Amino acid sequence: RPPVAARGPAGPGPEALCFPAPQVQPDGGGLLAFSVQDGSPAGLDLDSSPVLQDWVTATDIRVVLTRPARPGDAGDVESTAPYSYSATELQVGGRCKCNGHASRCLLDAQGRLTCDCRHGTEGPDCGRCKPFYCDRPWQRATAREAHACLACSCNGHARRCRFNMELYRLSGRRSGGVCLNCRHNTAGRHCHYCREGFYRDPGRALSDRRACRACDCHPVGAAGKTCNQTTGQCPCKDGVAGLTCNRCAPGFQQSRSPVAPCVKTPVPGPTQESRPVEPQDCDSHCRPARGSYRISLRKFCRKDYAVQVAVSARGEARGAWTRFPVAVLAVFRSGEKRARRGSSALWVPKVGPRTRGPVRRASRAAGAVGSSARGVVPRARGQLAGRGGPPRD
Repeated sequence: RPPVAARGPAGPGPEALCFPAPQVQPDGGGLLAFSVQDGSPAGLDLDSSPVLQDWVTATDIRVVLTRPARPGDAGDVESTAPYSYSATELQVGGRCKCNGHASRCLLDAQGRLTCDCRHGTEGPDCGRCKPFYCDRPWQRATAREAHACLACSCNGHARRCRFNMELYRLSGRRSGGVCLNCRHNTAGRHCHYCREGFYRDPGRALSDRRACRACDCHPVGAAGKTCNQTTGQCPCKDGVAGLTCNRCAPGFQQSRSPVAPCVKTPVPGPTQESRPVEPQDCDSHCRPARGSYRISLRKFCRKDYAVQVAVSARGEARGAWTRFPVAVLAVFRSGEKRARRGSSALWVPKVGPRTRGPVRRASRAAGAVGSSARGVVPRARGQLAGRGGPPRD
């Protein structure tokens, strides 16, 4: 019943006060039966009343014999006749307190009864959730809901987790578990994505131990170690291609610089000093030379350079020499004056009415060997394709 204060209004909540009446037996005796749940106030539910839950877990019983109830007693007036008590049998029963999470009790190693807990709970009275069963807070089971403790969702990549009340509230009171120490290169609250430096393998399930693969970004070609979590594409530097940035893109060639490992490939073409070749003059300037051009190894070693060039325009006569604008495509040999790929000039000596040398046709690749013009004539820049020196500008 609700507690009644000596002065003022009733107390804040119910209290357990029970006064059972004896049941008269045919032999003249009486049966006094008492249950902790009988006579509870109407409207109070055991599942929702902490006071009643505490009351039914009584572990000690004390019997107080004050005076017998005799017929004809008036109120609180005590009878003057002598009386005595007699009890033929005293029975006390009980059961394990398991908070609704067990249906039986077992003896432990010390001989004490403990609950055989279910619903992901543990403890002598199933009063807490098992480790890793922290996805929602512990609750006492009721007749309508088991309130089982749920395991954390870690996709098989963690063995420990903790409960977070804020996340539980934000999820609509559905999930509050946070996975700890994710393994197999995973990360996240549920170990549901790959950690930095790894990406998701689309051919494997999320719970697979090898679901995350290493990015393996190239240390020189990649701009970082972190790749796309879905595709595994590494961030490549300019001119670099490939999933791991391990090759040059089309139109680029490898360099020796770790900052710019791939540079654009030079394209042969007309230079600022060249003029377009007129079709009517092609026969007189670009007719292929007869025969083949051969050179011995000893003569090759005495030359300052051996290159492959592409003639980009017709030559310009300067005395006994003809100057051809060329694009150096490849360098096979280079002396003190290092030959470089790119735009340059080729000086070819004249013999008679026609030009002699390894020049075949404009816009075609050809081989050229000779001496460096720089140093022979200070103002002449380019390569010599014959003996002697070019004319001064």
